[in-house]
Amino acid sequence: MATITKKKLIQVISQKNGMHPNDVRNVIQSFLDVMTDYLAEGDRLEFRDFGVFEIVERKQKVGRNPKNAAVPIVIPARPAVKFTPGKKMKEMIEEMDKKAQGSYSKKEETQNPSTI
Repeated sequence: MATITKKKLIQVISQKNGMHPNDVRNVIQSFLDVMTDYLAEGDRLEFRDFGVFEIVERKQKVGRNPKNAAVPIVIPARPAVKFTPGKKMKEMIEEMDKKAQGSYSKKEETQNPSTI
């Protein structure tokens, strides 16, 4: 799987819709800015079939200092953005998982042929 950057996304959307890349860049940046503003206010963003972005509170927990494992450190509670995939997104992920599992089993069969 590849990492898709904002630059790549702008390029693809621009070509797909026949729009100038600067126009697409402005729309995407505005979209991200507005999303960030709403999330910062504690609002929930719902995109049907795609998913939901919301702020959740991560609980306080005890961690370990990597330099001195004997000394526990308290990691304070903090807000975090949570993404929950929507129905179509879940279906696409499940389909990808099925394909990946199928390719793994094919590799195993060719590498470790079973004897009868």
